[in-house]
Amino acid sequence: MNHQLVTSDYIVFAIYFVIVAGYGYYIYNRKRKASADTKDFFLAEGSLTWWAIGASLIASNISAEQFIGMSGSGFKMGLAISTYEWMAAATLLVVAIFFLPIYLKNKIYTMPQFLSQRYNGTVATIMAVFWLLLYVFVNLTSILYLGALAVSTISGFSFTACMIGLAVFAIIITLGGMKVIGFTDVIQVFFLILGGLATTYLALNLVSHHFGGSTGTAANTMNGMWDGLGLLRQKAPEHFHMIFDKSNANYKELPGLAVLIGGMWIVNLNYWGCNQYITQRALGADLKTARNGLLFAGFLKLLMPIIVVLPGIATYVLWKNGMFADEMQGVVDGVKQVKPDRAYPILLNLLPAGLKGLSFAALTAAIVASLAGKANSIATIFTLDIYKKHFKKEATDAEQVNIGRIAIVVSCIIAALVAPALGNLDQAFQFIQEYTGFISPGVFAIFIMGFFWKRTTSAAALVGAALAIPLSVALMLIFPGLPFINRMGWVFVIIVALMVIISLMDPKSKDNPKALQIDTGMFKLAPGFAVGAIIICGILTALYTIFW
Repeated sequence: MNHQLVTSDYIVFAIYFVIVAGYGYYIYNRKRKASADTKDFFLAEGSLTWWAIGASLIASNISAEQFIGMSGSGFKMGLAISTYEWMAAATLLVVAIFFLPIYLKNKIYTMPQFLSQRYNGTVATIMAVFWLLLYVFVNLTSILYLGALAVSTISGFSFTACMIGLAVFAIIITLGGMKVIGFTDVIQVFFLILGGLATTYLALNLVSHHFGGSTGTAANTMNGMWDGLGLLRQKAPEHFHMIFDKSNANYKELPGLAVLIGGMWIVNLNYWGCNQYITQRALGADLKTARNGLLFAGFLKLLMPIIVVLPGIATYVLWKNGMFADEMQGVVDGVKQVKPDRAYPILLNLLPAGLKGLSFAALTAAIVASLAGKANSIATIFTLDIYKKHFKKEATDAEQVNIGRIAIVVSCIIAALVAPALGNLDQAFQFIQEYTGFISPGVFAIFIMGFFWKRTTSAAALVGAALAIPLSVALMLIFPGLPFINRMGWVFVIIVALMVIISLMDPKSKDNPKALQIDTGMFKLAPGFAVGAIIICGILTALYTIFW
């Protein structure tokens, strides 16, 4: 197998690098102010357009964990892992309709700021620390590890060199602030989708060719792609079910109907609606622009399984029929076994010269965009919710921007030091979901109760914040066979029940001065957004009906 990039690949990659770096520098200079401004650095001060917001959301969300991790899960369990992507499209609509108006009307710029405004500083600080630990030690670290692993596999460079290179590239982009990230993400998404589709195209043609399908001319190659798609369903029908029953070996990861009406909603609503890393893209815009940005992101989400899941299923079919026997092997705890997360890098190594460089650029774009977005959010929370509140309340805008830049560099260094420890993972995507799930139910309970129930008190929120991790660990130990998505659902229900009881026990909660004032007119939709939302819901209904 070819593990080396050739001259044409380097040329394609260099074009990508120059375009991204050059455009980022242009945006930085064009929109730079004479003095540093925190809203400008952390939020882009409302300068992002709807298409920049939507593209930035996807670029920051899609990374090595999807390209590598989700393809690995596609290899193991099939199309069902797409539910994370397709349910996200529906979730983005919910966030756009109900969450964004509340944030924007109350001038919320960070998630801890909302908690401080709605509850108190103690709740905000606890959750800020939780978020920082999660972002640095789970998200940033796993993105850097998977990204370096993939880039190393494709290029032949050492893992360490790739990890340092990715971290430095991300730092350079991130130091320009949110507006540079937002606008360069548009280019990142272009390369991400184009290169991702090229890999899927190759995978489907490879399946067709392996089983004697169309080869040769461009027309035959297109036929081969469609033949390959049909062969996937024919050769691996078990990989084309969205809803697993309890007899399925993968039920614990995706427990049946819970992916439609249970804990999967908590996963997605917490991620897309209560997550600094994501909502930061929209918080600096007006409501119409922000909503249209999320709608655009929803349409892009529908496309993602074609790019990140189908290649994994194609690799599985080829592996099952004799290909990649050695390449899919890895050593875990001294024992050789199949490593699903190798599925995507194996395909990339089969791409022809030039096209391999394009896919390499796409993967790098996804990794760097996610690293930059995550690092910017870490800097935002640390600077505005930790440093300014607890260390130097009178810090100037220039000081805050400098502290944010230091936080970016430090967080990337920590992630680079911790990343190699993730080497024994089987499916990295599932690791990220499970460990994020320790705090997701508590966070979502605090937010949703704070939004829509005026009597929710600070004491109730403090209990919710404090109990999320202990309850998750307790249920995991008491019910070891309980799927983590169902565990999240139960933790959420328990925390909400406790918050209701605690709030009702406080007689002052009837006239809670910190309750949000919600005007139902905030939730009215523009006709264009409503039509787009209906189209997304119709497509999702059709997909789940076909692949039930």
